Amino acid sequence: MGTLDYLLQGFQSAFIWYNILFAFAGVLIGTAVGVLPGIGPMSGVALLIPVTASMTGGLPPEQAATSAIILLAGVYYGAMYGGSTTSILLNTPGESSSVVTTLDGYQMAKNGRAGSALSIAAIGSFFAGIVTLIALILLAKPLSSIAIKFGPAEYFSLMLLGIAAVSGLAGKSVTKALIMTITGLLLATIGVDNVSGVARFTFDFPWLYQGIEFLTIAVGLFALGEVFKTILEKEEEDTEIAKINNILPSKEELKESAGPIARGSLLGFFIGILPGAGATLASFFSYIMEKKISKDPSKFGKGAIAGVAAPESANNAASGGAMIPLLTLGIPGSGTTAILMGALMMYNIQPGPLLFEDHPQVAWGLIASMFIGNIMLLALNMPLVKVFAKIIQTPKKYLIPIIIAISIFGVYAVQVSVYDLLLLLACGVLGYFLSKNDYPIAPLVLGLVLGPMIENNMRRALTISNGDYSIFFSRPLSVSFLILTALWLLIPVLMKKRGKDVVINVEG
Repeated sequence: MGTLDYLLQGFQSAFIWYNILFAFAGVLIGTAVGVLPGIGPMSGVALLIPVTASMTGGLPPEQAATSAIILLAGVYYGAMYGGSTTSILLNTPGESSSVVTTLDGYQMAKNGRAGSALSIAAIGSFFAGIVTLIALILLAKPLSSIAIKFGPAEYFSLMLLGIAAVSGLAGKSVTKALIMTITGLLLATIGVDNVSGVARFTFDFPWLYQGIEFLTIAVGLFALGEVFKTILEKEEEDTEIAKINNILPSKEELKESAGPIARGSLLGFFIGILPGAGATLASFFSYIMEKKISKDPSKFGKGAIAGVAAPESANNAASGGAMIPLLTLGIPGSGTTAILMGALMMYNIQPGPLLFEDHPQVAWGLIASMFIGNIMLLALNMPLVKVFAKIIQTPKKYLIPIIIAISIFGVYAVQVSVYDLLLLLACGVLGYFLSKNDYPIAPLVLGLVLGPMIENNMRRALTISNGDYSIFFSRPLSVSFLILTALWLLIPVLMKKRGKDVVINVEG
């Protein structure tokens, strides 16, 4: 079967009535998650994993996995759409990738052009989503075919690169990111060893024999961590929202936005493919590029439409691009895709080169649903901009109990264990203190998800080579990945050190 045949089958799966409902629910919740400052796509996706597990309980395993991932992916790219709303109307980014949008979006809103800014953000996001989906369709099969030729040594080195990439770009300190990554890898070793059958770090607790559950950790660190942060750090709420007059942009604004949307979509897609780069980096780069090539750079920061169109297109394109290494190589490119990977593995679906061969319904059903989801998002965001603006004003006294209830009931419904609830609360407290002290949480989750796979591939490679570690350095692809891993970790440290030396010389 060709790619087109698989895609048509994917659309057949995506057009099942309950999958359409899941896609709609995902993008609607995702938009709301993006609109509410502080929650973010990682927390939103983590929070909904137990909910999807309960909702899809009566379906056959393959269909349940397809429906669940359709909803969770909808939350992911829907949050990218919604993040622009608070940036433009309140000068408060809904999540980190929308920070750049505040520079010109809020200025446009102050000048009475809030409707135009929101519409251009929605149009740019839609175009970027379609561009990345076409690229995903074209690249999925060729990349999977190449990846099938990977041996255990290549997989081990590739996963190390994925971990190093996310760790190297997460947070302000590489050291703190690496500490969190290693913590995640250590947590992944808890439980009965699959090869030897020996219990590791269980301390004779039967509850720990199955290992630390990814779901409990993710929901605790992200969702409950954010709740504790909101409760303990009372911030003064500025509820003054810019007025929305004309929703549709003018012909001149559309013409001005066309170039930035196209360039932002392409740049964002290629940055999204890189493990660890993410939507935030893509939005910053696209904004800088537009400012560099602009005939009048002085208008940026004062309400330039290109300053909204480019970063909003780039962050959506990056979120689509991050799905490529996840689906084809089994390497999550960001914290959110690491959570999506964990969700797939809960349904015994292993992302990677064999995903398109072993589970075509899941892979192509997801891709087809993303087409449908992007159309739904455009239809939602254009006419309902004023409705989503009202969500911003949801009092935290109503929002916090809802998040706590979903977290506790959701985790208990899946795990049916009081110990998991205690771990959930402990992770919530830990998540708050980690974020307060600038320790990034995404590398810990990534380490927890990839840890068992790294260990298994390392063992398989050493079994093939009779314990000879040179297998990782004698294979060209494996050694290439290891060199890239070392460079990814060392270059930021060397650049930081060089920067300090320059400062010392200047001061001296």
